[in-house]
Amino acid sequence: MISELGHVALLLALALSVVQALVPLVGAQRGDTRLMAVGSSTALGVFVFVAFAFAALTYGYVVSDFSVRNVWENSHSQKPLLFKFTGVWGNHEGSMLLWVGILTLFSALVALFGNNLPAQLRANVLSIQGWIATTFLLFITLTSNPFERLFPAPFEGRDLNPILQDIGLAIHPPMLYLGYVGFSVAFSFAIAALISGRIDAAWARWVRPWTLTAWLFLTLGIAMGSYWAYYELGWGGWWFWDPVENASFMPWLFGTALLHSAVVMEKRNALKIWTILLAILTFSMSLLGTFLVRSGVLTSVHTFASDPTRGVFILMILLLFIGGGLALFALRAGTLNQGGIFAPISREGALVLNNVLLTTAATTVLIGTLYPLALEALTGEKISVGPPYFNLTFGSLMLPLLLAMPFGPFLAWKRGDLKAVLQRLSWVLAIAFIGLLITFSIQTKSSIVAPFGVALSIWLIFGALAEVVDRARFFRVPLKTAFARLFGLPRSAWGTTLAHAGMGITLLGIIGVSIYEREAVAVKQPGDTLELSGYTITLEGIRPNSGPNYTEQVADLTVRKGGTVVAVLSPAKRLYQARNFPTTEAGITSFGFSQLYATLGDFDENGGVVVRVYDKPLVLLIWIGALFMGAGGLVSLTDRRLRVGAPKRAKSSAFAAPAE
Repeated sequence: MISELGHVALLLALALSVVQALVPLVGAQRGDTRLMAVGSSTALGVFVFVAFAFAALTYGYVVSDFSVRNVWENSHSQKPLLFKFTGVWGNHEGSMLLWVGILTLFSALVALFGNNLPAQLRANVLSIQGWIATTFLLFITLTSNPFERLFPAPFEGRDLNPILQDIGLAIHPPMLYLGYVGFSVAFSFAIAALISGRIDAAWARWVRPWTLTAWLFLTLGIAMGSYWAYYELGWGGWWFWDPVENASFMPWLFGTALLHSAVVMEKRNALKIWTILLAILTFSMSLLGTFLVRSGVLTSVHTFASDPTRGVFILMILLLFIGGGLALFALRAGTLNQGGIFAPISREGALVLNNVLLTTAATTVLIGTLYPLALEALTGEKISVGPPYFNLTFGSLMLPLLLAMPFGPFLAWKRGDLKAVLQRLSWVLAIAFIGLLITFSIQTKSSIVAPFGVALSIWLIFGALAEVVDRARFFRVPLKTAFARLFGLPRSAWGTTLAHAGMGITLLGIIGVSIYEREAVAVKQPGDTLELSGYTITLEGIRPNSGPNYTEQVADLTVRKGGTVVAVLSPAKRLYQARNFPTTEAGITSFGFSQLYATLGDFDENGGVVVRVYDKPLVLLIWIGALFMGAGGLVSLTDRRLRVGAPKRAKSSAFAAPAE
């Protein structure tokens, strides 16, 4: 009965979303405040019904209702309760329901907290959100019903993919979707601006908090997914340029450019066309990622769908919103006022460079991801575009961007003095050069790239700190005054510092693990030892173990340094009985920001096992840097100027100055 109520709730949500899509749009065109107000009430109603449907599906998982096909295919009575919850979105139907649930949540938040928006703008934004919700609710009800029943009901379920039975999957998909879907609000604001033909600095101020929120969640979601793949898949890597990884990375790149472009619009009323286009492209990449993952085009641990009908349906959604959005942009962009004029050497110029490099880098990732798919579709030939392509193209574009990053905050608006900025950053350059020399002198593995990479990381970290130090006027005013100024800086300034420093910290981790990682692999029997990076690893023994729905063989590895035991690693080979699915569980221990990482390979007939151990210097900095970036976004969101938003305007001034 609960499942039937969940299905009915989805149908009611679909009906209300149609009303949300049409009525406020008509009201905005007619200037009818009563019709425009319908958008807020229907947005709240759609969210309530979708939330009820999601709760109904979750209930089916918790009580192991195997009469529901979705539960039977992705759950098991012996599965731990946590993974019964995460199993709700560990499949195609449930993940799409989560996608729509987050979409309607953002619509409801716009309805609740958008009171400072002009009525016409809010109506148009909620209408566009309604159109998006309508198409995806149609997709779910017509092709991906999560409440389909089985008669007779099976006695036991088939269990969730064992790789997905991990705490990381309780965090990664929801955070990723909050980022993916959060950009729908920026898209809706952009389309609303194109419909009215008016856009100004106030528009940028309204859209910035939504963009920043989505960027924050997407940053943390990508980082969580990277760490999950690192420790769960047993490959020891943190990024593989997998097409599904790229599907989340592309909207992050476009979203980062959008965030910076919106700052220029808010401060200088410039880059209007850039900002609108980036808002459309960012959500377009989110939709493209949804298509790649949910259509069956790609085969990956992340993908769930293989029905061509679903792929065609999502492709139609892509054509509607991406094609329609870009077509409307092409029609109306020429009518938008370009805004302020600025010199190439200025803060605006630096942010334009940022946008050009980020969008070009995202385009190279897009080409590398889609080219093999297009080639196979057209010719039947299968090729693989791997890390060499992405590292060369993406790295070449990111290098000048990272070099230029510390300059941007120091440059003045409209016209800057590059020589003066270099003087103010001279101490940062000196520290980076010292770091380069120290790395050259102490490195045990000959590498030219690593010292320069370390220097670039230091340049980014201290360059980010230099901006707040300079604004506090340290060494130019009394120390007490400098600290007072430091703690009085806007939170958005601290947010920028944390985010930029986080990029440098992540880069330092990437350099450390990519250049200096060491590996030892050998077949070992109990009592044998392995030497790696000054550590002596002893295989003490192999013991059986069992969990709620699996059995495993666990190896106990004692790690010694200088004869002293410093850690014990417990890698395992695990078997999930329901699916007869083996997994590799890594044994990991940390030493500062570095880690020892051990996995097991095949067992031989003599009682030996393949033991593989990695020494991963500074690897934790990759994710610590991502946390700094996320913290930067969160601190910026607490800035009062973003919380309050733009004030209401008098009716006579409308939403923006008329476009020229």
